[in-house]
Amino acid sequence: MKILLIAGGWSTEKEISLSGARVMEKALIANGHAVTFFDLHDGFDDLLETAAGHDFAFINLHGAPGEDGLVQALLDRAGCPYQGSGPAGSFLALHKAASKQIFRRAGLLTPDWEFLPRPPDGDWRPRLAYPLFVKSNTGGSSLRMAQARDRSELDAALENIFSTGDEALLETEITGREVTCGILGETPLPPVLIEPANAGYFDYRSKYEVGGAREICPAPLPAEIVAAVCDAALAAHRALGLRGCSRSDFILTEDMAGNTNLYLLEVNTLPGMTATSLMPQEAQAIGLDFGALLEKLIALGLKGRRKKAVRI
Repeated sequence: MKILLIAGGWSTEKEISLSGARVMEKALIANGHAVTFFDLHDGFDDLLETAAGHDFAFINLHGAPGEDGLVQALLDRAGCPYQGSGPAGSFLALHKAASKQIFRRAGLLTPDWEFLPRPPDGDWRPRLAYPLFVKSNTGGSSLRMAQARDRSELDAALENIFSTGDEALLETEITGREVTCGILGETPLPPVLIEPANAGYFDYRSKYEVGGAREICPAPLPAEIVAAVCDAALAAHRALGLRGCSRSDFILTEDMAGNTNLYLLEVNTLPGMTATSLMPQEAQAIGLDFGALLEKLIALGLKGRRKKAVRI
């Protein structure tokens, strides 16, 4: 199969995207595919024409463009099938403030939040109590995420986000264990328990530095909690209207009475795809090696999507 591997782009996660795509390229070639490596940053103006000449597109983009649905919309116009969700589901998942509204409406627990589309006025005060987390509303990989324990830390974190032109999301700090769960097709994969080595939370360094975190798969949790994580991940996937694959991130809390709660943080529509990334680890736990996982994603992407260009 002739595959267009789309990576790079112009988000702050460009280098992560490119390095991961090189790993995917090797695996796809080993599976017998002809692969065109396509850096969106340099080739965006030719995407429509290039995609029309391929049988399938693999998208390995993080942030916008990519997770915002723009590339998916163009691929639909080119009639080129691709893995994962379409434009609408992709955008809803990427926009944290929008997705959290959907989670609440679907009956899923998510931390309280406050959306700031632009820098607030000087007399503004946050609705949430400290400590809280400050996040880029449409960013990923925990870039520019910060913990704010007082107003000075909050102001510094907001300035860091707004200086890049992004929107900000404030979120109540929830203390507990971090768990993530992938969905493949309509099937939940074995969850991963994440134990950051240094930071109190799964930040950028914990995710990408060697030894930054312990990632235990399958998660050593009671069966009823594993089932609850899987059910919540599938519910989030469906609530956002996703397809193919996704990965939901949670905080698992326990109160003094021993009751557990599962808080949904966000859903990723283009999870990291290297052999050691979280979702490939989950697939490995059910006997799908990295190459087999990529083939499964191709099969899911082709299902229901014909190669038929839209006349422009």
